[in-house]
Amino acid sequence: MNGERTRRQRQARTVTLVALAANAAMVLFMPAVGLYREPDGRLVAMGSVGIALFAAALAAVLHVLVTPWTEPRTRRRAVVALAAASVLSVPLVGPAGGGWPTWAWLACGIMGIVPLLARWPQASAVCVLTVLVTVVVALAAGDDPAKAVLIVVTVGGSVAVLNALPVWFWDLLVQAEHGRAAQARLAASEERLRFARDVHDLLGHRLTVIALKAELAERLAPVDAGRAADEAAEVRRLAAAALAEVREVVHGYRQIDLRAELRSIEHVLRSSGVRCTVTAPDADLPEAVAAPLAAVLREAVTNVLRHSRATSCTISIHPDAGANGAGDTVTMTVVNDGVTAPRPDRHSHGLRGLSERLTEIGGTLRTHSTDGRFTVEAVVPSIS
Repeated sequence: MNGERTRRQRQARTVTLVALAANAAMVLFMPAVGLYREPDGRLVAMGSVGIALFAAALAAVLHVLVTPWTEPRTRRRAVVALAAASVLSVPLVGPAGGGWPTWAWLACGIMGIVPLLARWPQASAVCVLTVLVTVVVALAAGDDPAKAVLIVVTVGGSVAVLNALPVWFWDLLVQAEHGRAAQARLAASEERLRFARDVHDLLGHRLTVIALKAELAERLAPVDAGRAADEAAEVRRLAAAALAEVREVVHGYRQIDLRAELRSIEHVLRSSGVRCTVTAPDADLPEAVAAPLAAVLREAVTNVLRHSRATSCTISIHPDAGANGAGDTVTMTVVNDGVTAPRPDRHSHGLRGLSERLTEIGGTLRTHSTDGRFTVEAVVPSIS
């Protein structure tokens, strides 16, 4: 996933990281209790180093789990670092505890993270190996191996579930974003293909006739100059007609469809969790009116998504009498809640530029914020 992440993606990723960090803190707290109970200062120092190494490697792995744009090489290094820290923790942390199953509690962290890093066969093998090491460490320290195994299996399994749930929801969100991006690319590709087909259908016949006429004129030139001139004139006429038709196609392709813009924006807002209500006239608006309104609409909705925490947005377009009574106007109003600042920041030039554009055609653009709601009102003459 490249490029700018959306606000909601960043929030979801932060929540996932917080949940994983809380689980990791819970796992690391219990080994720290064992170090507190250990009377031998040398074992405490060794255990502290082992826990610190494991904590650092675990943090790196949790970070790459919720960072899908991380390079594969970086992900592999994080997993290798965790494996090395886990192996080193056996001689460093295992002897410490003074009767407290210190390493068994640390093994819960291994059990909790391995299912998220490997396929089930490999993860199962690592979990079985972790249980066996727990038994060996408990016997070497003179602890009850059954108690240590019970801690690793029950607590480690619980931590695995607690880690898997937020990561699973985060993966679903990432896949949904990838799907939306792919859908947008597909729609753009289909539109390009449609335009290419239209141009091909339009020019294919014209260019074939022009080529035949030009070839005929070339052959007639040495023997019948008058007829060759007539054929050349016909080629010129056909070329001019083809050029006019292409211009008409391009004009129709670029023509603003305000209704389509409204439908698209309504879909975007709702897919972003913003309730959207649209009120628009039944009749199509002239392009001279639709084009500036569409530009204002896009900028206003961009501000809703980027600069607010909106949960609702109302878009209203209606014709009315001009403020000076000189003629009809069309007014568009966009209102959203979730305002985080009383007015657009000083770096926001979009609405300012649109205001100047509307002024040039006799329109106006006003913005104001009241009670946490931001309003953009654009007034455009119905005839410009």
